Amino acid sequence: MFKHFLRLQWKSFFRSSSLGKGLALKLLMIFFGIYMLVTLIGLGAGLYFLLEKIDPGVDPMVKLSQVLIYWLLFEFFVRYFMQKLPILDVKPLLLLPIKKSTITHYVLGRSIFSFYNVLALFVFIPFGFVLMANGYPVLLVLFWFLSILSLVLMVNFVNFIINKSDKALFGLIIIMGMLRVFEYFDWLPISQYAGEVFYTLYENPALAMFPFLFAVIGYCVNYRFLRNRIFLDVSLKKKTKEAVSTNMIWTKRFGSIAPFLQLDLKLIWRNKRTKMQVFLSLAMVLYGLIFYTMEDFGPQSPMLVFVGIFMTGIFLMNFGQFIPAWDSAYYSMMMSQNIPLRKYLESKAGLISVSVVGMFLLSVPYVYFGWEALAINFSSALYNLGVNIPIILFFGSMNKKRIDLTRSALGNMQGTGAAQLLVGIPLFGAPMLIYSVLTFLVSFEAAMIVLSILGIAGFVLRKPLLDKITNVYRKKKYGMIAGFKEKET
Repeated sequence: MFKHFLRLQWKSFFRSSSLGKGLALKLLMIFFGIYMLVTLIGLGAGLYFLLEKIDPGVDPMVKLSQVLIYWLLFEFFVRYFMQKLPILDVKPLLLLPIKKSTITHYVLGRSIFSFYNVLALFVFIPFGFVLMANGYPVLLVLFWFLSILSLVLMVNFVNFIINKSDKALFGLIIIMGMLRVFEYFDWLPISQYAGEVFYTLYENPALAMFPFLFAVIGYCVNYRFLRNRIFLDVSLKKKTKEAVSTNMIWTKRFGSIAPFLQLDLKLIWRNKRTKMQVFLSLAMVLYGLIFYTMEDFGPQSPMLVFVGIFMTGIFLMNFGQFIPAWDSAYYSMMMSQNIPLRKYLESKAGLISVSVVGMFLLSVPYVYFGWEALAINFSSALYNLGVNIPIILFFGSMNKKRIDLTRSALGNMQGTGAAQLLVGIPLFGAPMLIYSVLTFLVSFEAAMIVLSILGIAGFVLRKPLLDKITNVYRKKKYGMIAGFKEKET
């Protein structure tokens, strides 16, 4: 029966009418996937020697055990946004004499071989071979690998239960942030305690049964959860929600752009994908802790500008890169009305500007790491306001792919095209290049001043810049309308 299900999935993929659409993007994603796997193999093969170099005299297995807790938490975080349960279209099968238990086992069995589980194999298998080549007992390495694989599968199954819960996401972000803070200020040696637990799994092979047992329990819980939800009447039942409306009277103070601003705020709040962009943006304010706590990244490193641009402009990138595709469902209606396109773009710029200012204010506590951190975040925020906002709006004129906001936000790549892949070059590349050249030739202070001046100049010239961008949108109006009308099947 499983073989029959796989054959159905294979035919469904190749007979899909949308197979030819976005073929270049699919091939590009395959290329990046292969590149990632090769990189992970290299990481696994060189991880032993890297850990040995980082902390000479310490067993690399001990050092790896101390960071495994962060590996698992990072897997949780990535899977929450990216991984989807490989659901077979079970509705037609519910009318056939096929056991529901068989369908459920097939769905969960396929998830075991998901891409995210394979990633761990490409890291830990080469690492295991290096361990055995360096004299580690084969039996201990094999059982340790089994325990790590079981933990990865446990993460896989737990994700299927919590991935629809915003509370679980907030809880995970808080846990990751608290662990990092406790570790940095030496309040609680999380890595040391967790490392002792994971290293014990290596020293005592019999203990590998506990991670395996956790994975089995996760499978059983998911089986019961799915088995009770694949009835035909459950799938046909409509969800009912109480409608909550607000007039957002306070937006009227923004004048002629107020109606567009109201539409954007309602769109963000009422749809999962846009709402997730807001939550993800707020979570990324902790991104600087990764770099500012590392001594390898000094004031001369362009990566700090990357962090500043990224932290203060995360909403600019997540939300701005899909303008005006967010409104693709009714974009043709808007363009047929007497609606000033200039005001439409001005409202988008205003909303993004507020997000940049807000993210900068949230990043002010990084002054704890020195005034250089505050200066980088401030100049990056100014650069985002003056330069990157016009850039993101200009690249929006190249968006012709429809976004269906009724679809799930998890793993949803709708609207992604060449424009989204190219826009990162000017957003990050230009400020990093400017910063690198000026810090090398002049000084850190000069680089900060130039980035700030560029941002202020762009903000002063926003009116003529928006006028030119508006003309570009007008020229491409009909092409964008035609693209937004195409629906994926």
